[in-house]
Amino acid sequence: MFFMKESTFYKFIKSIFAPILSIFWKIEVHGSENIPQEGKFILCSNHISNMDPILLDMVFRRQIFFMAKEELFKNKLFGNFIKKLGAFPVKRGKGDIGALNLAKKILENGNILGIFIEGTRSKTGELLKPKPGAVILANETKSKILPVCIKSAFGTKVKMFKKVIINIGESIEPTDLGIVSGKSVEIRSASRFVMDKIAELKSM
Repeated sequence: MFFMKESTFYKFIKSIFAPILSIFWKIEVHGSENIPQEGKFILCSNHISNMDPILLDMVFRRQIFFMAKEELFKNKLFGNFIKKLGAFPVKRGKGDIGALNLAKKILENGNILGIFIEGTRSKTGELLKPKPGAVILANETKSKILPVCIKSAFGTKVKMFKKVIINIGESIEPTDLGIVSGKSVEIRSASRFVMDKIAELKSM
């Protein structure tokens, strides 16, 4: 299956488009030394533009397998294309067990799982309320969470030819989440903890 390992198609597309996109999108990265060079982890980022997955792919050496809203897959041609790039659909707000199981397989195979913790794009650039999926998966699969913040250097929106800043924090160990019994109060607290780390990166 496509999610088991980095695909040749992904490498091919990235080798062609990354140099071209770097002309239009000026990315400044802080904290790249915090990126694990091997093994599974959950890349947990805020979400301010439709370009976010592409910008992150340009920064990270390894392929990121993104959990994406199911609406993006309604067009079969486009849906198949982004699936080959590692994206997979999730039904937002419906407790999509199939998507969660697929996410677990991605992590179990030592890959990077990409999750936008707010569950949707922030139109104002301000951080939204975190969703619980990332910390649930981190706890159940014993995976690290890598907090990441994407922000525009000019205003709230990411625009071509304007500098985009990507701040990468230190990995959060699953034991740091404080989840013992798995109760909802622990999950909510852990989600806020991760979001607080992203907020710290946003303030940098």
